[in-house]
Amino acid sequence: MGAGRVGTTLATMLDDRGHSVALIDQNPDAFRRLPSSFSGRRVTGIGFDRDTLRQAGIEEAYAFAAVSNGDNSNVISARVVRETFGIERVVARIYDPTRAEAYERLGIPTVATVRRTTQAVLSWMMPPDADLVWTHATGGVSLIKARPVASWLNLDFPTVESLVGAKIVYVSRLGAVTVAHNSMVVQENDELFFAAQGADPVPIREILTRDPVVEL
Repeated sequence: MGAGRVGTTLATMLDDRGHSVALIDQNPDAFRRLPSSFSGRRVTGIGFDRDTLRQAGIEEAYAFAAVSNGDNSNVISARVVRETFGIERVVARIYDPTRAEAYERLGIPTVATVRRTTQAVLSWMMPPDADLVWTHATGGVSLIKARPVASWLNLDFPTVESLVGAKIVYVSRLGAVTVAHNSMVVQENDELFFAAQGADPVPIREILTRDPVVEL
């Protein structure tokens, strides 16, 4: 929802990657920002209106992003999508940073226009993945950012490290990055930064997108 610069960029990126995309905006002129190659749906309407959302295909959606220029509209839309239609992967753009933490406690990840960008919104919408953040010139060691699936929640960091075979050095949580320590457990929407051998994120991604096997 929201055909401004972030919304049209995000929709175009997803469309270019072969995903089925619908873009909602109450101003039909806003869709002019889309490139001529855009193959998704353009839906004129209010983003938290249930009929508008159904027209956009929300009942078959994997994820929803509310990135209009209004905090209230974004949060209401995200809550309607999550609570009425049962879509788990929702993210709302919030201009007022004092509101962001409160909304995240409601289970709605938020992104601020200054702190994050379209790429951050995209990372919340897509399935858990692992990305190479930094690698040494030799390729021998690297820093890999990864987000585990829900079945890893509440596992302590030492257990995660033993299953993955790499050390967690940082964790991104509620918009802040902190140094990891052994007393931490995995929380919803955590992004874990691993110090790993080599420069291939795929092995870590494959582990964290499967259910953990913990010996009792």
